[in-house]
Amino acid sequence: MRKICSILFLSAVLPLGSVAISPAHAGDGGGVAAGIVGGLAAGTLLGIAASGPHYYGPPPPAYYGPPEPVYGPSCYWTHGQPYWDGYGWVYPRVHVCE
Repeated sequence: MRKICSILFLSAVLPLGSVAISPAHAGDGGGVAAGIVGGLAAGTLLGIAASGPHYYGPPPPAYYGPPEPVYGPSCYWTHGQPYWDGYGWVYPRVHVCE
C-alpha cells in the first residue's frame, strides 16, 4: 500500500514540477543542465519507490509425525582395525551394535 501511494504521489507531483515559471533558454547558462539533473532525480525517486523490498510469507506448515521409538540395540559406526592392502593403509568403517 505504501509503495502504491508513493508512486501515485510522485506521478502527480512530477508533472507540476515541469511547469516553468519563466521559459528556459539554452543560452542562459544552466537550463539544460537543470533539466537533466531534475530528470535524473525524478527517475531515481520513481525507481526507488517502485522497487521497494519484497517480503515473502512464512513457509507452509509441514507435518513431521511422531519420532520413531528406539527399541532394540543401539548401533554406531566406528573405525575398524587398519590393515595394509599392498598400496597403503586402509581404515575400514565397522558397524557395531550393542
